[in-house]
Amino acid sequence: MDSTQPPVGLQEEEAEARQWEMDTLVGYILLSGVLLSMALVAAGLLWRWMATGSLGIEYRLAGMNLFEVVLHDVRLALAGAVRPRMLVTSGIVVLMLTPFFRVAASVVYFAAVLKNWKYTVFTSIVLIVLTYSLFLR
Repeated sequence: MDSTQPPVGLQEEEAEARQWEMDTLVGYILLSGVLLSMALVAAGLLWRWMATGSLGIEYRLAGMNLFEVVLHDVRLALAGAVRPRMLVTSGIVVLMLTPFFRVAASVVYFAAVLKNWKYTVFTSIVLIVLTYSLFLR
């Protein structure tokens, strides 16, 4: 037995601890994304209801990808046209980006912590596909 290698039982415990770290990280990312999204949408709808007495918000998203939607709302905000719709849009954007950040965190974790290059490559491919899908109309 090589004295530089930890005993097999210790390796299994370490692997389980790392898996728990990854599961916890993913859980916090998903939970935070959903809660932030929910809070933004609720705040936007409450603001809309208080301002107009209606919860209806009109959207024209046809032919726009996620980044065009965000860019449009940023331009309105910079022009001083802050509206309840912007909060709702922000909530939707956060919800759409939550899985993206989960996969990005997985790539970093597999590469930096686990140094598992096979999982890093596979997860990077998923990240590339997700990134591409955000640019689709």
